[in-house]
Amino acid sequence: MLGFDLTEEQQQLKALARRFTEQEIIPRARKYDEEAIFPRDVCEKAFAAGLINFAVPKELGGPGMGVLDVCLISEELNYGCSGIANAIAANDLAVLPLLIAGSEEQKRAYLGGLMRQLTFCAFAITEPGAGSDVAAMATSYRREGDGFVISGVKHFISNGSMADWYTMFATSDRRLRHKGISCFVLPADLPGITKTRMHGKLGQRAADTGEIVFDNVRVPASALVGSEGQGFEYAMKTFERSRPQIGAIATGVAQRALDECIKYAKQRSAFGQPIANFQALQFMMADMAVEIEAMRLLTCKAAWSVDQGNPRNVISSYAKVFSADACMKITTDAVQIFGGYGYMNEYPVQKLMRDAKLLQIYEGTQQIQRVVIARELLK
Repeated sequence: MLGFDLTEEQQQLKALARRFTEQEIIPRARKYDEEAIFPRDVCEKAFAAGLINFAVPKELGGPGMGVLDVCLISEELNYGCSGIANAIAANDLAVLPLLIAGSEEQKRAYLGGLMRQLTFCAFAITEPGAGSDVAAMATSYRREGDGFVISGVKHFISNGSMADWYTMFATSDRRLRHKGISCFVLPADLPGITKTRMHGKLGQRAADTGEIVFDNVRVPASALVGSEGQGFEYAMKTFERSRPQIGAIATGVAQRALDECIKYAKQRSAFGQPIANFQALQFMMADMAVEIEAMRLLTCKAAWSVDQGNPRNVISSYAKVFSADACMKITTDAVQIFGGYGYMNEYPVQKLMRDAKLLQIYEGTQQIQRVVIARELLK
């Protein structure tokens, strides 16, 4: 039966996340963005409130949430600041490959550790010369003795310089493309690893974006996740589960933009009346509301599909493409509604617009999503 009502538990989760956003994220958002402060203090509070590490299974002490529940929470957190929310949520991306293919020992050691104290981890796949074309990665590994040696550079990695451990991807032979890629899990303090925080971002500045250099890093055989040569498959399965969350992020950011516009339009006067009375602006805000509702519904459908055991990649791509593009338009229109004030740091809409742009880029660009969709259509 088709239904749209949230369970009582889901309503409570949303309410908890909303209170946390109002009390802990929104008051810090502007300062942390302007000064590019990594929100460790907010993450500590999120850890205490149970609002982090959503995907860790219950048997390991985690909440074991489904994708839909995570999306409901994510929308609320990103309403406050997508940079701070990124720092809170990035752990889950590193967790997913272990849930997909990790051994019981790996899950106990790494995922169980996330629940004992605040720990950061990162999903390291993007490289300076291999972003959308994952199969072109240059980071390599070779067998040596009873383990592996890894060398290469990862770039634009969320939590990259703050992480305590990584799930990362490397190839045994670039000529094999996706068939040569394997996945590894390893501590971030091994000899040969150098990590640096990247600065100068347009938006989501509170989030940590790092570069990681692996210089002949030796890892034991137990670092291999799943089977050799299956890393590309694990990465794609990870994205199938994570991409609906991009829709949730976009929905939270866009909803904040609309709410700011409504408040401002009622307060700001021109030609002797509130600008909320002008039909041109009313139509802009009405279009925002329609798009936000469509974003929310498509995101929930994609998340529900994954939770039902049917992680259709194309539905996740639908959610990301539509939501990220709509969010970019909505936040740009919000700046327009604010006029000159929208261009100033005094108001949050310029930050929302800067933050929104990244949604069209990470976890597969909009163009790559359209390739995925087109291939599905033309099968």
